[in-house]
Amino acid sequence: MRVLQVFKTYYPDSFGGVEQVIRQIATSGPAYGVTSKVFAPSHFARDVRVIHEDGVEVIQVPCTVDVASTPFSVSALGPFREALRWADVVHYHFPWPFADILHALGRPAKPALATYHSDIVRQKVLLQLYKPLQRRFLDSMQAIVATSPNYVETSPTLQRYKDKVSVIPIGLNESAYPRPDSRRVDAWRGRVGEGFFLFVGVIRYYKGLHILLDALGPATRSTNRNVRVVIVGSGPIESDLRRQAAELKLDNVQFLGALPEEDKIALLQLCLAVVFPSHLRSEAYGITLVEGAMSGKPLISAEIGTGSSFVNIHEKTGLVVPPRDPQALRLAMDRLATHPEEVERMGREARRRFETIFTADRMTLSYADLYQTVCGNARLLDSAGARATKGMSVPRE
Repeated sequence: MRVLQVFKTYYPDSFGGVEQVIRQIATSGPAYGVTSKVFAPSHFARDVRVIHEDGVEVIQVPCTVDVASTPFSVSALGPFREALRWADVVHYHFPWPFADILHALGRPAKPALATYHSDIVRQKVLLQLYKPLQRRFLDSMQAIVATSPNYVETSPTLQRYKDKVSVIPIGLNESAYPRPDSRRVDAWRGRVGEGFFLFVGVIRYYKGLHILLDALGPATRSTNRNVRVVIVGSGPIESDLRRQAAELKLDNVQFLGALPEEDKIALLQLCLAVVFPSHLRSEAYGITLVEGAMSGKPLISAEIGTGSSFVNIHEKTGLVVPPRDPQALRLAMDRLATHPEEVERMGREARRRFETIFTADRMTLSYADLYQTVCGNARLLDSAGARATKGMSVPRE
């Protein structure tokens, strides 16, 4: 089974959650008879080029312009059509409105499905202009995948397509993660200590880090001065957050910037818990929460009606607090910081849930089955169409 994965960006240009999903499917797929190629624009490609990441072929087309976080490429259609000839199935990762255009112009005579990673939340005015194209695109999909039942229930768009939506949770391949040596772990222990709360992710507007900083500040009522936070990642609002931390005179937060995987895993070993304060629906899942569960750490997240509350179950794998509530977030951190027995219990349950639900093998097997299903359905439709055509009488002039 040959699958063309289509998204607006991919490694090594970016390292977000959707890219991680594609990477897991592409690298785990051969064990289930699935070979993937990735089609994506690149801000670093001057011409159409093919590179290889983790043994996966990536077709990069140069990005011509970027509008509202949507890259467009005037040179994409030809290479896209060529890649379609190779593929048995086209797997789009939504949202990327330019993919809707490619699909309409490319007219792939291949079965297609889309993983619906997120509603379009921020660009509300542009969304109204885009909706007709979005509906045409989603109407044409043989299947739509949501990453959690929570998102299906709270997304008006997915409710419209509920009859053809299936849920495949995002999973991770633990063996693909590096194992940091003891010297690296000791070096980080000397720099940041142990027992801190860890945030990992791209620093974007919806991540709620300004709420986390407020939770560490003097306005929250707390007698526990041992709560420390380490922030790993970079992004568009990083300088604003550093300025906020300085204004609040916080000495219990450290910004480490973007780090290699080995360092991230070392910090996951050293932390007390993973804190994930995303407060808007743009946060549809939370790969960091899965990584925390994989590491056997309790989780703290906010209830925003998305997959974050599917990964993190309140009072079982961690604590779920109201969004945009610094006081509630601080109380949750205080609770874990002062109750080691709860840290152990929740971390153990988070690990068990990871092993049961969130492995890459489970996710990839589910996608392999779905690819077979949409191909089978397409063949049945083709056969039915051929039989209908054969049985028709052609009118004579």
